[in-house]
Amino acid sequence: MSTQPAPAPLLIACALGIEHLALRTGERGGAGGPVTFVRTGMGPKAARRSVTRRLAGPALREAAVLATGFCAGLAPGMHPGDLVVAEETRDPDGTVRCVGTDLLAKELARAVPGRTVHTGPVVGSDHVVRGHERSGLLATGAIGVDMESAATLLSAVRAGERPVAAVRVVVDAPEHELVRIGTVLGGISAFRVLRAVLPAFFEWHRSLLLPRR
Repeated sequence: MSTQPAPAPLLIACALGIEHLALRTGERGGAGGPVTFVRTGMGPKAARRSVTRRLAGPALREAAVLATGFCAGLAPGMHPGDLVVAEETRDPDGTVRCVGTDLLAKELARAVPGRTVHTGPVVGSDHVVRGHERSGLLATGAIGVDMESAATLLSAVRAGERPVAAVRVVVDAPEHELVRIGTVLGGISAFRVLRAVLPAFFEWHRSLLLPRR
């Protein structure tokens, strides 16, 4: 009697306690396999250290990895609560192509109707990006910036071949920078969106288990 191989697990990584809270209290629809949430801590060094350690264990050695949380939007017209699906992540250490971008964008539009979903490159930084630096990153073609996605995905693929993706919720945008008091409401909006995205993540994970044509 043949047995089916166990489905690959999913590791969902975020940096901040508030992001972790949003994910853990959000709608849980069930994934294609076991799901682990990890709070890496803030910044690329913390992300690299945490993800590398988690993937070294036997339970997650072959896990798909999805980086998520909040980000700064780079393109004019972006608003807090918009979603960014990375086609690739970039930082000075390397570029990682993401898997299933189109599917994620479609499922996110279904999970969070009325929110704009942007797709494009997401760049990593080791500090909060503002003003002219934001414009410089936009000129490279990037549409979002955060401190952990690029480090998370690069660490993941260096630990072994696996599907990776990054989805971020805009909390800070060119016309809505966090230095303004009014962006407190933007943060609340982004938190609510992050609570709602798990069904899309689980659909992405299930799609990885389907036979390749």
